This record gives sequence, structure tokens and C-alpha cells, in this order.
Amino acid sequence: MTDTSGTGRPAAPHRAGISDVRTVIGLLIGFYGIVLVVMGIAAESAEDRAKTGDVNANLWAGLAMLVFGVLFVLWAWLRPVIVDPDETEPPDDQVRR
Repeated sequence: MTDTSGTGRPAAPHRAGISDVRTVIGLLIGFYGIVLVVMGIAAESAEDRAKTGDVNANLWAGLAMLVFGVLFVLWAWLRPVIVDPDETEPPDDQVRR
């Protein structure tokens, strides 16, 4: 491994963190779920419920999206992608100086 910290020790593998696609998907789906839950609670009319067979579709879809988003974020947190510093750095002969 190469020294990227400047301390003379090899760089240690680390988690992908927020750049993990599962985290990004989970956060986006969760955000849209929150919007739908708020819309289902605040802006529900009798006309809207009549269109969906007397079901609050925004509320149920928002809750399902929240669960989906939380599961994705938990999956990324419990089984993280480990990034090896050697795989992310170019070889020494390709480094521009």
C-alpha cells in the first residue's frame, strides 16, 4: 500500500460512506416519501379519496417509500462497501508531476 496520509504508514481501507449508491438512493426515496406523507396528511380531499377508492394513496405510498428508503440506508450501513486506497490511486508511472 502507498502512504497517502503523510505519516509514513500505509493508508487503511475505508468505507464508501455517502458516495455509496445505496445511501443516495435511500435518501432520495426517503425524501420523496416524506413529501408524500405530508401531502397525504395535509392536502387530502374527498375528491382525491373518491378517485382512489376511498384510500389515501399519497399517505400509503409515502409510508412505503419511507420504509424502502430506511431499508436501503440500513443495508448500506450494515454491509458497507470497503474502498481499498490502492485501487483508487493511479500507479506511480501514470502520476503527473
